[in-house]
Amino acid sequence: MPVLPGAEPYRHEGGEAGVLLCHGFTGSPQSLRPWAEYLAERGLTVSLPLLPGHGTRWEDMQLTGWQDWYAEVDRELRALRERCSRVFVCGLSMGGALALRLAAKHGDAVSGIVVVNPANKVHGLSAYALPLARHVVRTTKGIASDIAKEGSVEIGYDKVPLHAAHSLRKFFRLVDGELPQVTQPLLLLHSVQDHVVPPADSARVLSRVSSTDVQEIVLEQSYHVATLDHDADRIFEESFAFVERLAPEAGKETDAVRMDQTGQAGQVGQQEGTATGG
Repeated sequence: MPVLPGAEPYRHEGGEAGVLLCHGFTGSPQSLRPWAEYLAERGLTVSLPLLPGHGTRWEDMQLTGWQDWYAEVDRELRALRERCSRVFVCGLSMGGALALRLAAKHGDAVSGIVVVNPANKVHGLSAYALPLARHVVRTTKGIASDIAKEGSVEIGYDKVPLHAAHSLRKFFRLVDGELPQVTQPLLLLHSVQDHVVPPADSARVLSRVSSTDVQEIVLEQSYHVATLDHDADRIFEESFAFVERLAPEAGKETDAVRMDQTGQAGQVGQQEGTATGG
């Protein structure tokens, strides 16, 4: 199936510091695209993949599970490690859970973690019905576009496939058990009002990780998809400051950019930061 316009993955070849961004459940790279571009403009190498089953139609997602989503970001992390001296992983919602598992499993290969409204649990009585309900009912209402900012819209499915939701519930349990293995510096940003993931999930993450370098920032003006909301600029600025503190080489100009400024390689500079097809 063709990818929805705006939901394409994004990659940018920058300097020695790399960042992997992971989008959320039923969402797409569009929710993190401004964040990715902000980091790319500051000289970082950036990868923002499209997770399997996302960005097309919900029926495609019904055929995927957490193993498929995690495998995609795991491959991207390994590719960045071959290219960069330091790699940071970031994520929104379920993407935060993916980022935390990458940190738990890859250890020193991950230099730091930035998560925004990280999801840790499927809440409510309906979660306990998922094992049976998914065989009777195919979908429930969507969770996309929980945004306070007027006119800001997230590209995501208007339905949640229950087979995928059941897999997500299993994944959250797995990640929760692995949180003590997370030792890297952590920047966690969460919204006061979130209609998808409650603040309790962020509190759970903070209480279980073993990281000693931890920064928590409360987002006062945004809902769940804070990367497209009123606090987006703060997320971008704080995350870059976090990367720059831990990787002094971050933000340094690449050879291609320097050559472009002298007029010797204009084409190289223009080609960087383009969206790539699925």
